Amino acid sequence: MAKTQDFTAMMKDMMGAFPVDTTALEDAFKTTAALNEKLSSVALQAAEKSAEISNSWAKETLTKLSDVSKAQAEPADYAKAATDFASASAEVAAENMAAFAEVAKKVQMDTVELLMSAGKDMSEEASAAVKKATNDVTSAAKKAAAK
Repeated sequence: MAKTQDFTAMMKDMMGAFPVDTTALEDAFKTTAALNEKLSSVALQAAEKSAEISNSWAKETLTKLSDVSKAQAEPADYAKAATDFASASAEVAAENMAAFAEVAKKVQMDTVELLMSAGKDMSEEASAAVKKATNDVTSAAKKAAAK
């Protein structure tokens, strides 16, 4: 009778000849986590600034609206108060929209800067990991060939 080969031992020997280094994966995870933290910070700062602008805009509008709601001596004064309110509201709206645009511009610039930096870092890490893996496989192949 023919004796079957022990493939388990052969697979263990083969896998042992080509060790797997998980530091590249760990570094990639850490880099991704750091990038996510920075992107979250940018988003949270933008949300905070946007909330401040909205709050300020609402307060200004309510203040100006209280002037419109006051009793007037002449009917024409109501029309003037409404016109003044509309004019002031348009001016405040333009200012606040410009402030929102500045927030969006800063978010865009910060995000692009972070992504470019992360891309450079990940490229360097990937290059180093590939170089190390190539060296490891080459040395393992030489050891296997020497046996």
